[in-house]
Amino acid sequence: MKYEVSSGKYIGIIEELRNYFLNATQTIYDGRNSLKMIPYEESDLIVKSFKIPHIINKIAYTFFRDSKAKKSYKHSVKIVEFTPEPIGYVEYFRFGLLSDSYYICKQYHYDFTIREPLVQQGFKNKEKIFRAFAAFTYDLHNYNIQHLDYSPGNILIKEIEDGYEFKIIDVNRMRFKRLTDTERLENFAKLWAKDEDLKLIIESYAKLIKMDKDEAISIVLNASQKHKDKKNLKKRLKGKRVVD
Repeated sequence: MKYEVSSGKYIGIIEELRNYFLNATQTIYDGRNSLKMIPYEESDLIVKSFKIPHIINKIAYTFFRDSKAKKSYKHSVKIVEFTPEPIGYVEYFRFGLLSDSYYICKQYHYDFTIREPLVQQGFKNKEKIFRAFAAFTYDLHNYNIQHLDYSPGNILIKEIEDGYEFKIIDVNRMRFKRLTDTERLENFAKLWAKDEDLKLIIESYAKLIKMDKDEAISIVLNASQKHKDKKNLKKRLKGKRVVD
């Protein structure tokens, strides 16, 4: 077992995390990876259990690169103001190779994700939210942060007194570098948004980076369509329903 923790007060749950997770009853998501909420020491913690990797990745994560759980923690510590408060990670091993692994953070009580204003007709204050989202993304990019899974479910939003607060999750896939304008704009491609909504977002973002809005919109719409085409092709090959 290997772990890292932000504070000694969480050692108790860290050292017994597998048992805590197995016995937890508040499941938030159960798919390839699983998420559970676990109350501990007057805090509500979110624990993400990553799918046990296949043998090749077991070897890779054990000897050659960081596990998803470790990267989630390391990245969250690095960008702590943009993500729910990180607590730690735990890795368990079997026959000397990585088996199950977990990332732990404090629960962030958000009101909705960016998906709702992108999908729901007549969502309240949609344009204001989109402008705030553009500004948040601008801040991310100015800190040389490129979230490689910048998709609707990974962008949390809380209504606050003077507007909206944003946090990003699922941060194991990140890149830290100075971004070109094209890389900044293409980072919006995974939102799976309607063209008219993307235009509203990018008009605000283009002003912030002092770029011609029509050029910026063209870059984003092209990147968005390429992403949709790629995903839909995979769905067709698997016989799944396609949503444009």
